[in-house]
Amino acid sequence: MVLVWMVGMAACAVAADRQTPSGLPVPRYVTLKFNEVNARSGPGDDYAARWVYRVRGLPVQVVAETAEWRKVCDPEGGGAWVHRRTIDGHRSVIRMSAQSLALHAKPDPGSPVVAILAPRSMAALDKCKNGWCRVRGQKRYGWTPQAEVWGTADAAQCR
Repeated sequence: MVLVWMVGMAACAVAADRQTPSGLPVPRYVTLKFNEVNARSGPGDDYAARWVYRVRGLPVQVVAETAEWRKVCDPEGGGAWVHRRTIDGHRSVIRMSAQSLALHAKPDPGSPVVAILAPRSMAALDKCKNGWCRVRGQKRYGWTPQAEVWGTADAAQCR
């Protein structure tokens, strides 16, 4: 963004400071938009594909970016570059533990259990507050402690 002020007959251009090429903060969470997304070793098609993500809606954390590419951390701790067109701004979380997770009616462990999130299952993230997150899966909403799902931590998640 460039701001221009007219000073007499001269114009002064001042570039607004941006954290990143997109203007969005880093780190931040997004989801994969497609069932197949190439994970590259660097920001460009000329870099080798390291692996292919095969889960639409998988939460990933953007930790760096160029104009066209985003470096992401995945729930396994791996880092790779993906093209910006392959990600979506929607938020989701994943249960990484081998145990199922009870989702509660309210952000209170004593409230009734309304659903169960199976191990390695994803849910759409609605909001987080006071250490609890409201998630949605299969048209059911429930609350979980924030620490029980991957996709909400502030710190970069790559190994």
